[in-house]
Amino acid sequence: MSQTFEEDLAFSKTLHKHEAERGGLLAKITSKDKEAFENVVNNYMRYWVGKDPMSESEEEKEARRSNYTNMTNSYYNIATDFYEYGWGESFHFCRFYPRENFYQAIARHEHYLAMQLNIKPGMKVLDVGCGVGGPAREICQFTGAHITGLNNNDYQICRAMRSAVNIGLENKTNFIKGDFMKMPFEDNSFDAVYAIEATCHAPKLEGVYGQVFRVLKPGGTFAFYEWCVTDKYDPTNADHRRIVRGIEYADGIPELFKTSEALQALKNAGFEVISAEDLAVNDDQITWYYPLEGDMGKAQCIWDFFTVFRMTHLGKFCTRALVGGLETFGIAPTGSLQTQRVLETAGDCLVEGGRLGIFTPMYLMVGKKPMSVN
Repeated sequence: MSQTFEEDLAFSKTLHKHEAERGGLLAKITSKDKEAFENVVNNYMRYWVGKDPMSESEEEKEARRSNYTNMTNSYYNIATDFYEYGWGESFHFCRFYPRENFYQAIARHEHYLAMQLNIKPGMKVLDVGCGVGGPAREICQFTGAHITGLNNNDYQICRAMRSAVNIGLENKTNFIKGDFMKMPFEDNSFDAVYAIEATCHAPKLEGVYGQVFRVLKPGGTFAFYEWCVTDKYDPTNADHRRIVRGIEYADGIPELFKTSEALQALKNAGFEVISAEDLAVNDDQITWYYPLEGDMGKAQCIWDFFTVFRMTHLGKFCTRALVGGLETFGIAPTGSLQTQRVLETAGDCLVEGGRLGIFTPMYLMVGKKPMSVN
């Protein structure tokens, strides 16, 4: 089901009431238009429910790939508020070090990516799939560059713009509605481009990488963290397939690709590969997925306990009970509890994938666009 940008925006304004100022998760979900929220939940679920990951046909997979904009937009319409509640304004994973709190680690992961690009003050930089703009604001402040965020979800763009104004970055950032498979920018527009766990939503990696190549200036660099399955993943292993399918279903991803496929797609797009490394393969004392495990013993400061508690069995039970109760009494829209359960599935499968080493959320690739392009 394809919609124009104008129709998307009108629906988003009805669903989320963009101009309203809200507090936490409960204030946000209870303010939704109930009919619109139920419709968007049903729209997302129709891509998945009832399909066996071991016997799914290529035609069923293609339905997701060909409708990736609708599917991904629907996913973030239902998941954004829950993401912010559980994770903050930067929707990505990172490595953790002892005595480093959660938000310090998240920011360091963003700074590390900016350093890969050698971003300088005054540079014009593109953030592909910018979410609610947390990384864009952080990298803007860290480097002094101008950051343009590209996103296909109107609600997230609205929140990103509002947050930028709140901290005085409205003239140093810009947030644009657009499909990253058809970027609304001229050729050779940006000095550098980055993406943080966003291009996994593309139906074909070579397509989004090719668009980055087009809008990047000759000699410019593209650095990004990609979600991938690793060489340990065995598609004939039913347990592996269940885990990866759970990640795809519960995170709005048409299809996860292997690290080798992602690297080849980068080369095929025309980039000279500077480096490629799975940052999840390390000897860190604290795993990248520890907050999703709900392991309170690994929390590094008192504030981290609140973040990690939400992922414990008790924390998830409390959220589920509260959201379910509000939905039962008609205060929260139908589909709120189902959304919570979807995100619990995401967390569980990501942890399983991380423990088995069959999934990584941080396959770091750095590519350079040649000065001379044929």
